Amino acid sequence: MMRKTDGATGDVVVVGAGVSGLACAADLVDAGVSVRLLEADDAVGGRMRTDSVAGFTVDRGFQVFNTAYPQVKRRVDLRALRLRPFTPGVLVHTDDGPRRFTDPTRRLRESGDLLPGRLASARDLAALGVLSARDTLLPASRLRTRPDATTLTALSDAALSPELVETLLRPFLSGVFLEEDLETSARFFHLVWRTMVRGTLCLPAGGIGAAPAQLASRLPAGVLRTGSPVASLTTDGVALADGGELTARAVVVATGQSAAGRLLPGLDVPPGRTVTTLYHAAERSPLAEPTLVVDARRRFLNTCVLTEVQRGYSGDGRALVSTSVLGSPGPEQEAAVREALGEVYGTDTGAWEAVHRVTVHDALPAMLPPLTLSRTTRCAPGRYVCGDHRATGSVQGALASGARAAREVLADLDRSGPS
Repeated sequence: MMRKTDGATGDVVVVGAGVSGLACAADLVDAGVSVRLLEADDAVGGRMRTDSVAGFTVDRGFQVFNTAYPQVKRRVDLRALRLRPFTPGVLVHTDDGPRRFTDPTRRLRESGDLLPGRLASARDLAALGVLSARDTLLPASRLRTRPDATTLTALSDAALSPELVETLLRPFLSGVFLEEDLETSARFFHLVWRTMVRGTLCLPAGGIGAAPAQLASRLPAGVLRTGSPVASLTTDGVALADGGELTARAVVVATGQSAAGRLLPGLDVPPGRTVTTLYHAAERSPLAEPTLVVDARRRFLNTCVLTEVQRGYSGDGRALVSTSVLGSPGPEQEAAVREALGEVYGTDTGAWEAVHRVTVHDALPAMLPPLTLSRTTRCAPGRYVCGDHRATGSVQGALASGARAAREVLADLDRSGPS
């Protein structure tokens, strides 16, 4: 028989304190509902976690913070995060040397590679300008409801040449979607492109984990309980791994898709994308600017010198280089990546210290067309599920799904009346 834990009865139990669970719990608390937020790990954030390794600040996988997301604007004190921006654009390593793709409306003086014939033809540049203007100016609701296809099809429909797709867009978007075939939903692509043009990609001074930590700090005392893994859902609530039980009128599963599938057998969950990020320390910065670098030969997804964005990420003055690759590379592939980095940065990487390696399974859900951008969180009476796998693979999608779960829980509790 399971034992009831102290304060074991409440209105809602939320399982998982990633940003989706944090948003859900916050909205429920604001509505006056009794909430317990349970997190299996020792801190909040889920995939948005930051660690200190050998004096370096390293996120659990390379991540950027997009200031254009509506839910971020609503919930996060951006100034308190002490954000520092990346260059608005990317450097593309090509067989003809580095080419800079930048936003001419922000960095006109650095737009020389946008002259026809350098990175793209005049026709491609015009087509890309039309695509960007349309995605920026059209209401987001129009982008969400357009007929769906793959991103590759959308780029072709926008009259972008195969040469530009292979040189720039496939290398760059592979790092955004964590897949190389550009099979991701065109609806999601257009929304992401919109936020990139409108917003700024940044890093918080304390690492990406500072954002969920800020959300958690606003919850009343007693709501959040870390180090509390949930073993299963019960008829009356949840069974904890330590043998305890919490009863509740509603349970919201706000975990990643694999854990959600285990707790809610039969739940339809998308496959996940796996990515590995390699962190190296170098005595001197191989690139003296806060710019994301991609490789036209796709030997890695992207690389950057994190300490050019946030110098505080290094405790001893060395440069911290982050490089991400699909899957979980073996020693030979890691060595090949290091060799490619030497070519891309134009330096000897033999003396670089391998500081850390992080492999993230289910880093993003696969988002294949036709993609429903927001799905109901209801999955059974009194049972709900939220997360980016129920919306879009982004901080915006996770937060929005958590907010939707709170709305649907509140509506159902109102209909069922007091306990």
